[in-house]
Amino acid sequence: MIETLRETVHEIVQGTPVFDIHTHLYPPSFADLTSWGVDELVNYHYLIAELFRSSPITPEQFWALSKREQADVIWKTLFVENTPLSEATRGVVGVMTAFGLNPASPDLTEARAFFAGQDPERHVEQVLSMAGVSGIVMTNDVFDEREIADWDRDLPPHPKFHAVLRMDPLLNNWDGARETVVARGFKATPKGARKFLDAWIDRLKPLYLAASQPPELRYPENSRRIRMLTEVILPTCREHSLPVSLMIGVHKRVNPALRDAGDSLGHADTSSIERLCRDFPDNRFLVSMLSRENQHELCVAARKFANLMPFGCWWFLNNPSIVSEITMERIELLGASFIPQHSDARILEQIVYKWAHSRRVIADALTANYEALQRDGWPLTREQIERDVKRMFQDNFRSFVGFKD
Repeated sequence: MIETLRETVHEIVQGTPVFDIHTHLYPPSFADLTSWGVDELVNYHYLIAELFRSSPITPEQFWALSKREQADVIWKTLFVENTPLSEATRGVVGVMTAFGLNPASPDLTEARAFFAGQDPERHVEQVLSMAGVSGIVMTNDVFDEREIADWDRDLPPHPKFHAVLRMDPLLNNWDGARETVVARGFKATPKGARKFLDAWIDRLKPLYLAASQPPELRYPENSRRIRMLTEVILPTCREHSLPVSLMIGVHKRVNPALRDAGDSLGHADTSSIERLCRDFPDNRFLVSMLSRENQHELCVAARKFANLMPFGCWWFLNNPSIVSEITMERIELLGASFIPQHSDARILEQIVYKWAHSRRVIADALTANYEALQRDGWPLTREQIERDVKRMFQDNFRSFVGFKD
């Protein structure tokens, strides 16, 4: 029996490198897409949404400002005139503290000077080290002209940044997607779409294909979305031995005036995922669902289908109280056979606080279950805990996608 169980678990969780399986981060070579520094941190869309609850400024007035001016307004409102109690604002406090900056500063002068003095390449390595992240999985949107331009420059790959082929328009907006497919020299047909994906898979060497989906996703259904999924995407994934990641539950821009901060969520149909896993047993499905109410159903589905891997606590779920509940539920139903978290970071430094917060919650959940296991008579060892944590932080994903260094 391990006498100092809590301390042991927290030490192991804190010290185990994590493979961050879903982010919106890029290496410094993707200059136009790379986001880092305090103005980006403070202008994160989570904080923008909070701003309008505590300030008389209108969205029209806010969007008319420069990014620097926007950050000043958010800082003054959420950090000077109010206490930064929310998860998103606490995250900024955690990042600034980690870099030795004053999180209670009346303005952003000190923080701007600090980040302006960083060398991008060295800064990336420092941030990854601080967060305990061994690998970053990007989101590479091959329908985004800015990103296509970067790939067309034949940039050398970064050893710690790994590609994912994001293909939302193929499922959600074929009328828009076909323009890109045709522009790359392929026909605007299902066969042309498959060849388009084949070409990008050959170029990106992605770990998986991914798409965000609304809660209305239904399978089976006679819709363009489902035909594209079953006739193009799933056969392509099988041919290339790649999983497909479905992130389900987002309602886009319920408040359009807030732009990216105006998205919401809805309860999705988990039985559609079960039917996909049943009807396509040779495909592997990485699935994250945005509604809290879907989490128990997803866990039960994963017990029935080994080709289904639940992952992360996405977006509105990435709050410690909810992460705790979901992680406990998954451990109780799935043991260590799931991926507990991903950062979903859009700004580089966010991985520092997102993984610090998640590690504490995951360690507490594991401790509670290990305590129960010891009470039931299991001779728990440190080596077993190390194996479990490494499995959840690294090995489950690597094995599911077939990734080898």
